[in-house]
Amino acid sequence: MDVEHTRFVDELKQGATLLGVELSDAQQEQLLAYLALLNKWNKAYNLTAVRDPAEMVSRHLLDSLSVAPHVEQSGSRWLDVGSGGGMPGIPLAILFPERRFTLLDSNGKKTRFLTQVKLELKLDNVDVVHSRVEQFKPEQAFTGITSRAFSSLADFANWTRHLGNSDTYWLAMKGVQPDDELQALPADFQLARCLVLKVPGCQGQRHLLILRRTS
Repeated sequence: MDVEHTRFVDELKQGATLLGVELSDAQQEQLLAYLALLNKWNKAYNLTAVRDPAEMVSRHLLDSLSVAPHVEQSGSRWLDVGSGGGMPGIPLAILFPERRFTLLDSNGKKTRFLTQVKLELKLDNVDVVHSRVEQFKPEQAFTGITSRAFSSLADFANWTRHLGNSDTYWLAMKGVQPDDELQALPADFQLARCLVLKVPGCQGQRHLLILRRTS
């Protein structure tokens, strides 16, 4: 095991502990294998603006895992909208193998990458969908829908309204608290909770906004 890999393992392990997330050795290796794929494919596919693998542990893995307690409480069928490079969907699918995660993106390069991750990491609980969110018509509503820097809250709610119901939790991961976006929420959505996320190693503010449909 090289020095860099050992450093990443230590950073991931310590960060997960600070977040209150328990990772098995196998899950740690899966998460770092995902990071290696992300770094490799990023050179050609422009999956993330973060180029330094040393930054990816905190900015991508730990940031994604920071919402784990809210996923754990909110049902078994999850949709990650505008999944891009697979965050938070892939890390959450690795953490919760008993839950099902659908990763949706309209960009074919990104869904090809996600399909490769699913195959190489043997993530049987992951489905990859290449579609615009408005055109996606699943057979049943999702129990939870996540987005990470995907769109405004109003667009997130409007574009995914048909994918959930009054039992669904919408989890929007944001930087600073978007007060102006909250003012523009559609009438049938309400803010259930706004939480400050403390992500080990991440500079800047991180917030999680949990939305519910009222009708």
